[in-house]
Amino acid sequence: MKMVKSLILGSAAGLVAMSGAQAADLPVKAKAVEYVRICSLYGAGFFYIPGTDTCIKLGGYLRVDTTFNGGVYGQPFYSGDNGQGNRFRDYFNSRSRMALTVDTRTATEYGVVRTFAQGDFQFQNFGSSNPGLAVGSQVTGLNNGLLSTAGGGYVAVEMVFIQFAGFTFGKSASAFATPWHGYPGNNNSFLMGGHDTVTGVNNIQYTAQFGNGVSGTIGLDDPTVFHRTSVQNLALGVNANGNGTNAYGGSFAPDIVGNIKMDQAWGLIQLSAGAHLVNASYNNLSAGGVPNNLSEISGHPDSKWGWAVQGALQIKNIPTGAGDDIKISAVYSEGNTKEVISTSGGSPSFAMFGNSGFGYQSVGFGNTSDGVYLPGLGGTGGIQLTKAWGVRGAFNHNWDPFWSTSLWGAYASVRYNGGTNDNIAGLGTTTAAGAYCAGFAATHPGQAAVGNNVGNYTCNPDYNIAQVGMVTRWTPVKNLTFSAEVGAFLLDQKMSGSSVFTATAPKPTALYEFKDQSTVFLNVRAQRNF
Repeated sequence: MKMVKSLILGSAAGLVAMSGAQAADLPVKAKAVEYVRICSLYGAGFFYIPGTDTCIKLGGYLRVDTTFNGGVYGQPFYSGDNGQGNRFRDYFNSRSRMALTVDTRTATEYGVVRTFAQGDFQFQNFGSSNPGLAVGSQVTGLNNGLLSTAGGGYVAVEMVFIQFAGFTFGKSASAFATPWHGYPGNNNSFLMGGHDTVTGVNNIQYTAQFGNGVSGTIGLDDPTVFHRTSVQNLALGVNANGNGTNAYGGSFAPDIVGNIKMDQAWGLIQLSAGAHLVNASYNNLSAGGVPNNLSEISGHPDSKWGWAVQGALQIKNIPTGAGDDIKISAVYSEGNTKEVISTSGGSPSFAMFGNSGFGYQSVGFGNTSDGVYLPGLGGTGGIQLTKAWGVRGAFNHNWDPFWSTSLWGAYASVRYNGGTNDNIAGLGTTTAAGAYCAGFAATHPGQAAVGNNVGNYTCNPDYNIAQVGMVTRWTPVKNLTFSAEVGAFLLDQKMSGSSVFTATAPKPTALYEFKDQSTVFLNVRAQRNF
């Protein structure tokens, strides 16, 4: 009996020991899953990155555009094959884009640390089937549209910046820009008459908040893309399209820009200013502005500082309806023409062809530059800065929560100092207009660059542009908008008379009448924000 009792107690003890060992081998109970937490500090859409105190917001849009009788995003047909209206142009152009944005913010003892970036995945028409435009080079660059082959496309980078303690570092809007850039109410990316850095420019800037909606910003911008057009060495002549050869030097100094702004419930008022260094490469250059073995010893004109000032006004809550507003801006520049003849990309020059009452066709030119120079005895004596001014704006009206319309317009003027008769009686071509017209007359016979006793001057490089249009939008559900925009572009050129000259192929050598030109476009768009 004692033996049985011992066996039973021993077995029980063994089972207890075994149970304890098994319990020790069981996995530790997992912690509860940390689901995404909403971050309400910075507005809707932010959430905490798990395991951190950083808030993040993911967003963007998907946009599909088609423009008839215009380039992608509503570019008017004002140059190249499109301006000629020849058989190589694409009568309609489309772009499909998905934009992705990443916005992060972290509260610190120095204030909020913010990063922001936007990448655009897009596919588009090139805009011309001309085989001569299908190859990129170091001079002309590779057009991104060339990457839009079957199954292709490309990624464009817009804003990429860090903000900390009032400073902004990276690719962001210039301090010179208005909050709406080149979009007071339009869809198209080619409303001129003011500055546009909507896709960002490399810069460093500091913003101070003074209270009651008043702030001031000062910054240093990379001038290469968004603050310079061309410096033209007129010793290389003027080509068939009325343009001189670009002879800009390297970037020697950043643009110095700043603004004072008051943003309140009634609207906004802003004053901006900027300084831009205009510097040429050399006096002696080969065709196309390419340096040669005589370039360095030929010298160069002295650099000059150009400048620009801008005023902007927004009036909200006007009597026409809830959410309606008016936006308008005006700018004046000397040697800083990009602040006037500006798009979301580069600054265009204009070469438009049309009908004529007596010649083969008519033509209008508009040459865009920051300055021109003619080296040597009887030349301009250095860089002559180009003057320009412009105004643009829009009236935006909401018919109801689903329908809205914007009326927009712009006007800009480019002026070259002096007159076409500056070289009369052999006194030399000492001004911008005189030097330009001497080169223009060489490629466009019949243009009187040298005055005669009756003052018969037919060359004048000055010009104006005007733009007007309307866009109507339908938003059937939140964040989904369909829109249609019609716009007109007018070139008021100042040449007169006619000339037999060799235009850019495929145009023939023929008699062309110098005449004002115009074009219209229609853009349709579908956009879904998320």
